[in-house]
Amino acid sequence: MSRGIKATGGATRWIRLVARIWGSLVLVVALLILAGYASTWITTGQADPYAVEDYPPIENLPPLLMLLAAFGSVIAWRWEGLGGAVTVVCQLLSLPILLVHWPISEDFPRYIIAPYGAWIVVIVPGVLFLLSWWRSRDPTVPARDG
Repeated sequence: MSRGIKATGGATRWIRLVARIWGSLVLVVALLILAGYASTWITTGQADPYAVEDYPPIENLPPLLMLLAAFGSVIAWRWEGLGGAVTVVCQLLSLPILLVHWPISEDFPRYIIAPYGAWIVVIVPGVLFLLSWWRSRDPTVPARDG
């Protein structure tokens, strides 16, 4: 009995391929943003010299959770279920913060693109990885206890 990803139908392979490409793009963008902040921090001594003073620190949580979700896509290359779950859970944890601090009804067209559009772009590969994992499971193998 092999432990690798078993051969599955064409639809599952396409779902996995789309999830991997999409997740890789999300990771590349997240790493570019992180590299930009790190570069600015090294050269100027602060990550964002244009940041507003006295903003609530909880506003740092959604971008950090999105970065962790992007790394969940990397985990999903080897373990689809775990990586997809990390991505989806991180994004679901950031959703209440987004809804409280940036209500959709406040600045409607702009907020759909900025925080919520990014949220959707990051959660989709996690959902696709979970779907791929679910479809490729072998239902004939019983679960082991312990």
